[in-house]
Amino acid sequence: MEPVGSFHPGKSGSSHFDPIVFVKKPRTILRLLCWVFSMVVFSSIVNEGYMNIGSERLLCVFNKNADACNYGVTVGVACFLGSMCFLVLDIYFPTIQSVRLRRRASLIDMAFSALASFLWFVGFCFLANQWQQTTDDELPLAQGSDAARAAIIFCFFSILTWAGLTALALQTFLNLFQNFRLFADNLDNSTTGYQDNRSIPVANGITIVTTNPYHRPPPFTGTLSLDPASLTPSPAF
Repeated sequence: MEPVGSFHPGKSGSSHFDPIVFVKKPRTILRLLCWVFSMVVFSSIVNEGYMNIGSERLLCVFNKNADACNYGVTVGVACFLGSMCFLVLDIYFPTIQSVRLRRRASLIDMAFSALASFLWFVGFCFLANQWQQTTDDELPLAQGSDAARAAIIFCFFSILTWAGLTALALQTFLNLFQNFRLFADNLDNSTTGYQDNRSIPVANGITIVTTNPYHRPPPFTGTLSLDPASLTPSPAF
């Protein structure tokens, strides 16, 4: 059956990596988008997200709240590195032989993607709220306004891309679990089929019962019958 056959991982070195086919996959496209969006968010905040008004201290453009800038940079860098790591994992995933490692990799991917989507949602709400509270007097000549808007917009885009990766990881995990159960059931049926007796009907109403020739009965299963006469000692001469 095809689902069972597709469950077996390929041998190491047996699968040929095609970069064109790999890039066209929806998972790879979402990985690259997450990588680009994360880079845009933290680079916009680092480059133009701070301003200097009459003092040597740099202030965050999001209502002068340093926590908003720190949150955007931290989440952006973490998701940027995470996207690169999981992109490498997607390349080597078809060559993983261990079923347990495959399931763990899919579970970790699903957990990280769901967490990243949640963090981006929090970041979008946080940055948008702080930007609404920022007045024009606090930003002379609209300093850093483009970077702030870009960070907010790409935070929203990151929510969608990481949510899509979460759905794909969940689908992969469920397929692995379903194929594993199907493979285990077929394996149990094939092993128990050789141990059962088989009845073969033939002509004239006679039925021949065949047993597995490789199935040996346990030793010492017969009953030992003792004749009392054989236990009587013979007279001594």
